[in-house]
Amino acid sequence: MIKRYLPEIVAALIFIPMLFVHSCANTTQSPTGGDKDTIPPLIIGIDPLPGTVNVPRQKTRIVFRFDEYVTIKNMKNIFLSPPQAKAPKARIREKFLIVQFEEPLDSNTTYTLHLSDAIADNNEGNMFPGYTYVFSTGPTIDSLLITGKILDCNTLKPVKGATALLYKDLSDSAVFLQRPVAAVKTDDWGYFCLPYLEDTLYRLYGLRDNAGDNIYDPDNDLIAFVDSVIRPTVHVADTLPEMLKYDMLDTLMCEARRVDYRMRLFREKPTKQFMVNRERTGDRSAYVTFNAPYVWIDSLWVRGYKSAELITQFNILQDSLEIWVNNRKPAPDTLHIFVNYRMTDSTGLLVPKLEHVRLTMPEGKKLFQNIKRKEIKHEDTTCTFKLNVTPETVEQNGFSLEFDRPIIYERFDSLDFRYLNPKQKEFKSSVTVERDTADLRRYIIRPKETLLPGYEYTLKVPHRAFRDIGGFYSDSTKVKVSLPSDDKLSTLKVPFSGVKGKIIIDLQDEKRQGSLRTYIITSDATLTFPYLKEGKYSIRITDDGNSNSIVDTGSLLEHRQPESVIYATFNGEEFLEIPAGAEVEQPIDVKALLNQL
Repeated sequence: MIKRYLPEIVAALIFIPMLFVHSCANTTQSPTGGDKDTIPPLIIGIDPLPGTVNVPRQKTRIVFRFDEYVTIKNMKNIFLSPPQAKAPKARIREKFLIVQFEEPLDSNTTYTLHLSDAIADNNEGNMFPGYTYVFSTGPTIDSLLITGKILDCNTLKPVKGATALLYKDLSDSAVFLQRPVAAVKTDDWGYFCLPYLEDTLYRLYGLRDNAGDNIYDPDNDLIAFVDSVIRPTVHVADTLPEMLKYDMLDTLMCEARRVDYRMRLFREKPTKQFMVNRERTGDRSAYVTFNAPYVWIDSLWVRGYKSAELITQFNILQDSLEIWVNNRKPAPDTLHIFVNYRMTDSTGLLVPKLEHVRLTMPEGKKLFQNIKRKEIKHEDTTCTFKLNVTPETVEQNGFSLEFDRPIIYERFDSLDFRYLNPKQKEFKSSVTVERDTADLRRYIIRPKETLLPGYEYTLKVPHRAFRDIGGFYSDSTKVKVSLPSDDKLSTLKVPFSGVKGKIIIDLQDEKRQGSLRTYIITSDATLTFPYLKEGKYSIRITDDGNSNSIVDTGSLLEHRQPESVIYATFNGEEFLEIPAGAEVEQPIDVKALLNQL
């Protein structure tokens, strides 16, 4: 008699807690439409039952019986832990999901099978909320768990679909060579719960696993790690919030879950050094790129040219080198560039390598001397540049003057800077000029005058003020700019205290993509962010540990986390609300924030 009702008993034990959770997700709205099915499928039977021990190691299959016809939406989300080299195979037969394993299971091992974002009903596509099934090939079920979150190292946003991995092998090489002893995917909140663990020591990692093989590939994957060895202490219980499946829109319940470890996911800089790309970009210009940053170049020369005729520039990470030839004689069909640098050999050591790079013009482009007269465009015989200015940032960033090619002759003293006051009276003023330390073709021009609202400012570049390496002179141009005068724009003042060392401050909008304003400070300071539209803003603070003014990534083998990034909170809120036409002051204690990490 009991066997007859066993499927219903199992379903009740599994889903009564889940139904309670979902009833808390939204208590203010009722289903609309009446006839539409909004109820997700339910498991009403499992064979073998959850918690079964001494499960056979070979030809094992698990059968889930649902209360309606279902389909597999995402096979990758049927996830076995510990993972095998071959992922489980699953198929649907009527109302049954049948999961089989392609390899023999390990002995005396507790396994979990996670079903999350994998199954939906046939008719309306309602997603099954998920379930974690446990069984053991030994006589017992392990009973401990750990939880955590995996976050993007730059935005601190949760990373969905990353993999949390545990290793009993505590060596640094384990994550490169072995599959973990336990693993699970993160949900929409970057959250993971690794249940049914043995009481022992582990290393914990996070992985954005592009190959899906649960092994870290530094060239393609992103990694996160906990600095120290860990040991679980919390015991599994069906009623633990961490074990339940939630509606991902239920912020209150999802955020209330226990978080043991927070890990920041980053991409490591490559360590193997070799040349990866090269291209000719013009008659007298080319670039070469390298796999790893901070390449060690002993010497570089171009056949047919003197070393004094070469102009070179690295990018900020020194993994890409631009090359220009300052010589006006007709360029050869093929540029022969010789780069003597240190390349990583098969043993991992840096050894001298002479690379002969042969570069012809890209298909579709011609050498200047081969272009017919009627095909020559104005920009082909002109020192071309861009002169840009943004009203909202002109006080901080000035005017940007960027040339397409390096210049060899300049008359910055001929720049003409003028302004009109509100009474339309014109005045002549002066500017300062500085070359961008990261780009030898870019110059920053700043007015010496304090810019004022209601004034119109004009910067004019006169004809033939500059000549580039092609021997061509520049045209004249001018730009006008006025400070924004919209009464609805606001100003934010932020006194920063507790500053020690170099700190990078980024003002971002609600999307946290890019930076609206960036400042670098080395001591307590008050920063002003003018001309802000009404909306929500974030302030990101980066502890620039090595003082190179960029946000550096981490290194797994060096046990170095990415540089510390934290977002300021405002009375417990992650965004600062800026109303229209307001002056807002918001003090931030940098030391207190960084101490939270």
